[in-house]
Amino acid sequence: MPVRRFGGHRSLVSHSQSPKLSYGYTKMNIARGGYRVFSANSSAACTELAQKITERLGVELGKSVVYQESNSGETRVDVKESVRGQDIFIIQTIPRDVNTAVMELLVMAYALKTSCAKNIIGVIPYFPYSKQCKMRKRGSIVCKLLASMLAKAGLTHIITMDLHQKEIQGFFNFPVDNLRASPFLIQYIQEEIPNYRNAVIVAKSPSAAKRAQSYAERLRLGLAVIHGEAHHSESDMADGRHSPPLSRAITGHTGLELPLMMAKEKPPISVVGDVGGRIAIIVDDIIDDVEDFVAAAEILKERGAYKIYVMATHGLLSAEAPRLIEESAIDEVVVTNTVPHEVQKLQCPKIKTVDVSMILAEAIRRIHNGESMAYLFRNIAMDD
Repeated sequence: MPVRRFGGHRSLVSHSQSPKLSYGYTKMNIARGGYRVFSANSSAACTELAQKITERLGVELGKSVVYQESNSGETRVDVKESVRGQDIFIIQTIPRDVNTAVMELLVMAYALKTSCAKNIIGVIPYFPYSKQCKMRKRGSIVCKLLASMLAKAGLTHIITMDLHQKEIQGFFNFPVDNLRASPFLIQYIQEEIPNYRNAVIVAKSPSAAKRAQSYAERLRLGLAVIHGEAHHSESDMADGRHSPPLSRAITGHTGLELPLMMAKEKPPISVVGDVGGRIAIIVDDIIDDVEDFVAAAEILKERGAYKIYVMATHGLLSAEAPRLIEESAIDEVVVTNTVPHEVQKLQCPKIKTVDVSMILAEAIRRIHNGESMAYLFRNIAMDD
């Protein structure tokens, strides 16, 4: 038995007592390795998804206050509990006021960073500015700018869902988990659409054909693609490669003649595939301005489809979308709750919601525990 001296006195200490001396330190390390879930939104309607996620995780929503100053409109965030040494998950859904939501996320992330949080993970089901991920004329790639701002504010990881373009993940210098909503939408088709075996999956433009093909293959259904002058894909938009303007004086070699660039001309609108006497299910990632979907529904009705569904991950449903849907040939619009749209549902009963809080909660649990995320991507195709 070893002998220790304290102030000239002798003391006997057994080796069996040593673990008891370090027990308190072990408990403190376990506590330090915990996690908290916060909502970065000042709108009560936008905290609904955060509440569902925390209920599934069996934890309480972190205590914080997010608000805008009444006189200046500046965003303020007050974190009401200690986050030192913990994994912090910030859930931010994007309402109408996108810029305010972005500032709330940035300010909260920076507040948690300066409060010594171990890791700060942003849970952003619909990533804002994702449509601005390509150069347009003399514009800018705003999505890349936002990725840089989030990294600078302190985020170390992002969980999102169905990015508008998968290449957006390359804008970040930290991990991005791009979850998929397709398993939930496919389950809805199988359980809620009567006689879905008589359906055909429709892409409203050639650019959406890969996503539609992925749905069709997993449901063992046929595929149809709408093509023609009524639809304009993003790839058709000018991207600045015709600059400088043709009116500018040419100072180079006068004898140089480049081949003439022929302007694009879309053929008359047509449906590639048979939809006669079938249920048509249009799939896409975002439904915002619904004019293209309404036009597609009219064409499908003319071609003999007797029921038309629209399935999308993110239901932004801006402007007059509820009214246009209600007056159109569309029978039902199904979206997930990545974006709050309760007001639009009150205006249009055709809009239905699929809850995806389950997969977001499981992603949070796995990331905190250091588990593989592969299970959440099983049977998911690259084109989905």
